[in-house]
Amino acid sequence: MIVLDTHVWVWWVSQTPLLSMRVKRLIDRCTPSDPAYLSSISVWEVAMLVAKGRLQLTMDTADWIAKCEALPNLRFVPIDNRILLRATSLPEPFHKDPADRFIVSTALQLGARLFTKDDKLRAYPHVETVW
Repeated sequence: MIVLDTHVWVWWVSQTPLLSMRVKRLIDRCTPSDPAYLSSISVWEVAMLVAKGRLQLTMDTADWIAKCEALPNLRFVPIDNRILLRATSLPEPFHKDPADRFIVSTALQLGARLFTKDDKLRAYPHVETVW
């Protein structure tokens, strides 16, 4: 089971060469019965990046998200109370990005590996990461 960090999701959907070949190959193996997962906080992150002009999509943000929601091998994970509580009790030290707390908490809640290039998350010993 895998959870995608926000940048991995954007790069995968956009088919950029920024993904490692290993991560691309593993995501491409996902199926409707064994999908990749994504924390819903990533939707907020993408929308904020677009609003701030730090990310440009090929279409309106809502349309882009809707297209992603229709992908058969990707599932969005709502931030429920268990994920919220887990995010507040992650073993320290953890860096200050609150969205990363929700993403890590989602991976831990699902018992999943986190696909990320983020060095801070890859150095965090309490979640298994893949790059």
